[in-house]
Amino acid sequence: MTDNGVNGVLHREKVLTVDNMNPHVKRVEYAVRGPIVQRAVQIEKELREGVKKPFTEVIKANIGDAHAMGQRPITFLRQVLALCAYPDLLEDNKFPEDAKSRARRILHACGGGSLGAYSASQGIECIRQDVARYIEKRDGGIPCNPDNIYLSTGASDAIVTMLKLLVSGEGCSRTGVMISIPQYPLYSAALAELAAVQVSYYLDESQCWSLDVSELRRAVTAARQHCNPRALCIINPGNPTGQVQSRQCIEDVIRFAAEEHLFLMADEVYQDNVYADGCQFHSFKKVLFEMGPEYSDKVELASFHSTSKCYMGECGFRGGYMEVINLDPEVKVQLTKLVSVRLCPPVPGQALLDLVVNPPQPGEPSHATFIKERTATLDDLAEKAKLTEQVLNTIPGISCNPVQGAMYTFPRITLPGRAISEAKEKGQAPDMFYCMRLLEETGICLVPGSGFGQRDGTYHFRMTILPPTEKLKVVLEKVGEFHQRFTDQYS
Repeated sequence: MTDNGVNGVLHREKVLTVDNMNPHVKRVEYAVRGPIVQRAVQIEKELREGVKKPFTEVIKANIGDAHAMGQRPITFLRQVLALCAYPDLLEDNKFPEDAKSRARRILHACGGGSLGAYSASQGIECIRQDVARYIEKRDGGIPCNPDNIYLSTGASDAIVTMLKLLVSGEGCSRTGVMISIPQYPLYSAALAELAAVQVSYYLDESQCWSLDVSELRRAVTAARQHCNPRALCIINPGNPTGQVQSRQCIEDVIRFAAEEHLFLMADEVYQDNVYADGCQFHSFKKVLFEMGPEYSDKVELASFHSTSKCYMGECGFRGGYMEVINLDPEVKVQLTKLVSVRLCPPVPGQALLDLVVNPPQPGEPSHATFIKERTATLDDLAEKAKLTEQVLNTIPGISCNPVQGAMYTFPRITLPGRAISEAKEKGQAPDMFYCMRLLEETGICLVPGSGFGQRDGTYHFRMTILPPTEKLKVVLEKVGEFHQRFTDQYS
């Protein structure tokens, strides 16, 4: 406190300043909603105020927000959620009986029959049971214990919770967590906030962003010089790179984790988003158990899924789950304690998750419409994945791997030396400079590859494949025209 005032009034300095705040928070970066997106929001405001631009709208192709990009909600999901939110609608004959029966079952499991009540911290029991049955069916009958299921606020919440349990030690014993480069920035942001050590391993762009165990071994060996690597994070299908791992690759990763005594974290939120011929989603849990007890009794695994992606795209409801395998029973007690601190995941998100894992069955009134909508959504995404790859590869100076799965493409861009120099003079990463210019000139919002990590000397951007097909064609055409102009200007 300082006495610089007049008439005895004290002037207080701020208790919390950027100099004395938590330093780990200052190291957090999240490119998906970073400076480019903030500028995009400003431009939208300017357009509304009548400021003249060389475009009439901002197209946000920066984030996997399906409904914001025009994807239609699945009718059955919204019907049941409406019934749960306003139970008086159960008397309305506009709603099919299977939707009503699902809603009644969910409401019966809620305190006071209301979505507005807290649930158990681990999630509503009958929903965890439905998740377990869904996993068993997905994995060909491999048992799943509902007690190993933790419902969560999207997959992100569960991932951060698991990382909190893993991080310990100081100096050379500080926990290291292996993450892919390129990576989804949730991981680097969470590790920065927790003051853990990021251990980067690189995906092979020349082999369609494949994962090579020799690269994992290089990374873990180097990391042991300065930290204690304890966990390996895998995103399959990949974000931002769109690759789908082969079964052989997953087996190799599991063997590596067993040999190196690493906790496996499998981010599988895009498991229904597989488009390329010859590609198939294999869950880490299924492969682990099919490898036999030498691995299935030993390797610790947490796998994650969400209602935000796949055909649902219900990002705003924040529904998700985590399944833990071979977790030490005493650690499981600590995990349950930790999730109880935040009371419970959003109950509407839990209800939505229940419908994803327990959709309309053959013979039920909603089944035909559900299958038709689900198939149409996934077929549309597959078509746009192929379109995006094909068009980007016709643009000189841009090369794009096949979009095998997920919702993004991560093309490599060739930038002229003068552009790289000018970017560095401005204190910007060259692909940030490129993407900011693209936004200002075309209204298209993309995320620079530097926000996800990339090999030195290479430049990329991440773009979603979510815009409606006709709008996506316009976006791709504008990107091509801009890239040509940008290249000409700086050559």
